Amino acid sequence: MTMDFKTVHDPLHGSIVLDGTFLDLADRHEMQRLRSVKQLGLGNLVFPGANHTRFEHSLGVYHLSGRMAASLGISKEESDAVRAAGMLHDICHMPYSHTLSEIGELRFGFDHMEAARMLIEGKLRTYSEKDEDLFGSEGPISEMLEAEGISSRKVCDLIAYPESPVVGLEAFSQENGQSYFTSGDYLHQIIHGPVDSDQMDYLVRDAHYTGVTHGAVDTDRIISMMRVFNDRIVLNRGGVTAAEGLMVSRSLMYTSVYYHETVRIAGSMLNKAVEASDLDLRDMYLMTDPDLISSLEAHGGRACSIVRNLMNRRLYKKAMVGYVADLTPDQSRDLAQYTSYDERKMLEQEIADLAGTDISDVAVDIPSESALLSKISIGKTDVSIIDGNRVRSITKLSTIAKALQSRDTFRWAILVSSPKDKRDAVEHAAKKILGL
Repeated sequence: MTMDFKTVHDPLHGSIVLDGTFLDLADRHEMQRLRSVKQLGLGNLVFPGANHTRFEHSLGVYHLSGRMAASLGISKEESDAVRAAGMLHDICHMPYSHTLSEIGELRFGFDHMEAARMLIEGKLRTYSEKDEDLFGSEGPISEMLEAEGISSRKVCDLIAYPESPVVGLEAFSQENGQSYFTSGDYLHQIIHGPVDSDQMDYLVRDAHYTGVTHGAVDTDRIISMMRVFNDRIVLNRGGVTAAEGLMVSRSLMYTSVYYHETVRIAGSMLNKAVEASDLDLRDMYLMTDPDLISSLEAHGGRACSIVRNLMNRRLYKKAMVGYVADLTPDQSRDLAQYTSYDERKMLEQEIADLAGTDISDVAVDIPSESALLSKISIGKTDVSIIDGNRVRSITKLSTIAKALQSRDTFRWAILVSSPKDKRDAVEHAAKKILGL
């Protein structure tokens, strides 16, 4: 371990101090790869300033995790584990972040958080064959952590903790008038919880770089209002207003940035390029954004054509949009059957056949079954508030919080796009097949 330290000047958090183990972790090649993985995927095609990376975000989460640990007064051992988890939680994000998550999970059978656990433990290759001479002598991250007295098992559990099997309103247990978020413990909730370090960084960071004004979050107030009660993170009642602000920011950022129609179309094109290739992308979690684009261009054929158009912002056009507000309950239920990858591919093929074109010319995007069917999934839409010795859901104290649970985060329920010259045929086919 080096005894040196480094101060990183972050535009959001000011000075972030990296010392000892954490400086060594930040310098690992697995972390440095994240400098070339954009935080918002292809969001910069719509928001030109959105060129920030997963590396910056990871440092931000590390920093906020440390501040939360200090505010809660937890032990150094626990603080070190949670800070390490904050830094490493996105270490296995694939190129362009969440853009290719679905394909990635299908290829590997697990998501980027479970992949992070496996990589830290040394169960996944940490470098490509061409980098064997550079990194072949390095041991797994777990060895580095254990050598410094940080439990790698604890770090991995904090990153990829089994989610609560209950959803919706049942995600809060009700006992003797008390309400608790049921997933995980207080350490896990620092990384994955209703008011966690992950979202407090990405909401503010993404708003900053996109120029969208919805990401104002009073992180200082939220952190100062935190406490541990019965092994759960709760906020003092004085933090209700700040928690409302975070919830509003999250809801609006999803609507205006994360599910922006053009951003989603660009993401669909990248997925189409990957699907049109026969590249062996089992090691995609080792690639950077430029690596993937170069591989797809070198592949030639339809994959190359799509990605070249994408990189030059020659995007697919909206062929059909079904808005949530315009759909009947029956239509929403009909669309819900296409939320799985396989079913959506079958729908794309059916539309392509009727339109007389190739499946690569048809991109169907549907947010989620829960969004279509208006299922309340509390997850990160509720906060435990303590008032005296009584813990209650924030929805019992805030009409704003309660209203946000019923707000449609997604304006649209289905988005069909295609190349400009195929748009009319694809639109006709999609409307005929879907009855919209």
